[in-house]
Amino acid sequence: MSRKKKKSPPLLNVLIEAYAAEGNSIARMEDGKVIFVQGAIPGDIINIGITKDKKTWAEGRMLQVVTPSPMRVKPFCQHFGVCGGCKWQMLPYHQQLVYKQQQVTDQLTRIGQVELPPVMTIIGSPNERYYRNKLEFTFSTQRYLTTEEIVNREEKIAPVPALGFHAPGLFDKVVAIETCYLQSEPTNLLINTLRAYTEANKLMYYDFKAQYGWLRNVIIRVATTGQVLVNLVIHHEDKEAREGIMKHIQDNVPGITSLHYTINGKVNDTIYDQEVVCYSGKPYIEEKLENFTFKISPKSFFQTNTVQAEALYKVTREFAGLTGTETLYDLYCGTGSIGIFCSAGAKKVIGIEAVPDAIKDAAENAAINGLTHCQFFAGDVEKICTDAFFAEHGRPDVIITDPPRAGMTEKLINQLLKMRAPKVVYVSCNPATQARDLQLLNAAYKVTRLQPVDMFPHTHHIENVALLELRD
Repeated sequence: MSRKKKKSPPLLNVLIEAYAAEGNSIARMEDGKVIFVQGAIPGDIINIGITKDKKTWAEGRMLQVVTPSPMRVKPFCQHFGVCGGCKWQMLPYHQQLVYKQQQVTDQLTRIGQVELPPVMTIIGSPNERYYRNKLEFTFSTQRYLTTEEIVNREEKIAPVPALGFHAPGLFDKVVAIETCYLQSEPTNLLINTLRAYTEANKLMYYDFKAQYGWLRNVIIRVATTGQVLVNLVIHHEDKEAREGIMKHIQDNVPGITSLHYTINGKVNDTIYDQEVVCYSGKPYIEEKLENFTFKISPKSFFQTNTVQAEALYKVTREFAGLTGTETLYDLYCGTGSIGIFCSAGAKKVIGIEAVPDAIKDAAENAAINGLTHCQFFAGDVEKICTDAFFAEHGRPDVIITDPPRAGMTEKLINQLLKMRAPKVVYVSCNPATQARDLQLLNAAYKVTRLQPVDMFPHTHHIENVALLELRD
């Protein structure tokens, strides 16, 4: 018979010594072993429950704050600690920036292990709240119950429907959200209007385990132009119910300029392969970055913090150092926003992206802005960037690459080493994978500038822009 591993007793009155990365802080056991803890900040004295115990390190969860750090402040959101977003609200924003700067420096140094210039001072967000332009809320038959609710219940609590955000690590449980500080109005008005209407009319929320129900998601985009797009996602057609709820939204939530619905009968929530129906208003909204206009439809990708996207792109454009004579290649170009933003300084812009729908949006965005020197191609960079392609379109003088969190593929890095553009501007949302890629690119490139930009206050996420110049 196998024996259950004996549970470690809690560690009491442990000092949190430092911040690590990815939202973790560091404490130590009596023997010096490092413990990584979520939710604590340096200076806290806490009680810790060990969740994972390895030979040289351990993971723990904070059971109680015995003595709070002098840095600790009261979170401003009633849902803090439950919904899983904005996990750093207990830390003043200026201190968040200190730790984010430290994270970039530590990861590039420790993982990259290449010669680096000093990391420039992080560019913080002028908006600490209401900075997102897109949020997605979920309807679920299962409201997430807190530990306190479960412990204090006198009898079993029947499942209660909820409209809000998925609970961390749980695909079927949703934290009911009343007020969210991530996105400006009419976001909170809309979700509370929907909650009241759906409860009054007994409309069925979706059960993710049974894969049964009607209401699935609502996606809200609020642009700095004042335009608002809403897309209600339902499981199947019910014309009477659909007409009722769409009209109720239209009549009771002012300011929506683009109202849609999508029928998604699949198991997963992705709508990129589903038809989106425009119920009222224009089929898209418009967003501005400097003087450039971008069309955003329900399926479009766009940086979720518009103000900081502009700051990030300004850094990218400065690092590119365009003089009007260069051929600029924009890899992972998405809907073309970076290439278009930098286009005034380039002789030609070539955008490459694996998603065909994004390429269509990129071409349309270039047309909206009257740009005739921007071309966009769908496919893998390694397959597109052949000698024949270079003969037709020109070799790159500057490359901008903005990969996903996983970083660039080894094939693409090898391709960059072959292309030998004089400059590469690497925009990253994950300094750890960026550091790995910089190490591989070190064979031909030297890192000459580094600039962190904070896109997501109250989270541990951080963007970093690196300028690489070809070695002599």
